[in-house]
Amino acid sequence: MKKIFLMAFVLPLVFSCGKEEKSNANTDIIEYNETSTPEASAPAAAQTTNHIVIKANDDMTFDKTAFTVKVGEEITLLLMNNGTMSKEAMGHNLVILNQGVDIGDFAYAASSEKDTDYIPKEKQADILAHTKLLGGKENDQIKFKIEKAGDYQFLCSFPGHTATMQGKITAVN
Repeated sequence: MKKIFLMAFVLPLVFSCGKEEKSNANTDIIEYNETSTPEASAPAAAQTTNHIVIKANDDMTFDKTAFTVKVGEEITLLLMNNGTMSKEAMGHNLVILNQGVDIGDFAYAASSEKDTDYIPKEKQADILAHTKLLGGKENDQIKFKIEKAGDYQFLCSFPGHTATMQGKITAVN
């Protein structure tokens, strides 16, 4: 009786596996053509956006770390701190640096600037834009433009967060 019971479950499983193998064997074959057209070999253009939403959390991460934007267009960036901890214990901000700024040097300078929410006064020229320092369940929205094509790094300047909370905005013409 046990054998019949087991066979009732095992046989359909065996036959269904066999059917999948047959259907996979009939897939279309794509031929490689060495004389591909320029359109086919060119990489796809990066999708641009002028509305960026980034979520931070108590795990010290941003949910997104790369964006492409158009030079000269207004960009709206919304930072949402989805964590629950206080600003003093696990605050998050988002600082976009100008091109060529060393992210490590900036983070080091910011780490001792508690009175200015970790935005160093002596490094203002290095900053393209920044949000406020946020506690859990707080949001901040900023608007800015990037006038020169290239890569712009961003980070959370709260002490110790830069190691896991950074990313890049690429501006294209």
